[in-house]
Amino acid sequence: MRQLVIFKRIVADALGHFNDDDGWAMASHVAMAVLLAAFPFLIFATGLMSFIGDSEIASSAVDFIFDTVPEVIAKPIAGEIHTVLSVPRGDILTFGGLTALIFASNGVEALRVALNRAYRQKERRSFFFRRVQSLFFVFLATAALLSIALLLVLAPLAWSVLLKFFPTAEALSGQVVLLRYTVVSGVLVVGLYTAHLWLPAGERPFKILWPGILLTIIASFIGSMLFATYLEQFATYASTYAGLAGGVIALLFLYLLAAIFIIGAEFNAAISRYRKARAHVTSKK
Repeated sequence: MRQLVIFKRIVADALGHFNDDDGWAMASHVAMAVLLAAFPFLIFATGLMSFIGDSEIASSAVDFIFDTVPEVIAKPIAGEIHTVLSVPRGDILTFGGLTALIFASNGVEALRVALNRAYRQKERRSFFFRRVQSLFFVFLATAALLSIALLLVLAPLAWSVLLKFFPTAEALSGQVVLLRYTVVSGVLVVGLYTAHLWLPAGERPFKILWPGILLTIIASFIGSMLFATYLEQFATYASTYAGLAGGVIALLFLYLLAAIFIIGAEFNAAISRYRKARAHVTSKK
């Protein structure tokens, strides 16, 4: 019972600070910045993959990721992404590639601002350091996309070899969907930990970040399901926005995820405040 009271107090504190920090406005800023950064990132990532190998694996990686998102949400977004991926990119080492890289890093900067607000941190690091770090995150995301793409290429080969030696493993073929969710969730967890740990100013122990990250993952999954149900049952974006419906759906979906992301950080900050308050009270006794 006491734990429930503490949990309610922490949640109320997190939501209160989210509101005081203009969380909804910050979520819209993050959503728009990420949406604008997504296509330059894909241009850079596919250009890099074309430079080092086959650009088709990038398309497979995008399909793999969007298979874990409800179809009503994924279809309009994935369609636009595939349009971008279908254009040959050979300018990765030119001014065009550099411009795409810089624009992609702007999405990372939006996440930094939101996290600094949530964790009550004042940014004192230099502009040069922050921009280099943002570029590093873009390269990190590209590496993650490339890893997933390689997994898509190598996994079927490894599976066929395994079946030759262990034919009974055929019964496990139905676990492919679970594997997709596991891989994407693993990449998401690593990405969230990295963002919470390094993007905002100040220092946070690695072990205290998991509550907000767990909340972010669970709430994102539930939010995606509810948003998909809303689109299927009630929304009329196609008749209202015509050809812009896909972009509107993408923006609203990112807005939802951005709000959840910020609330996760606020939740961690609220837990830290509670622990400090408890330690202060205990020290006085």
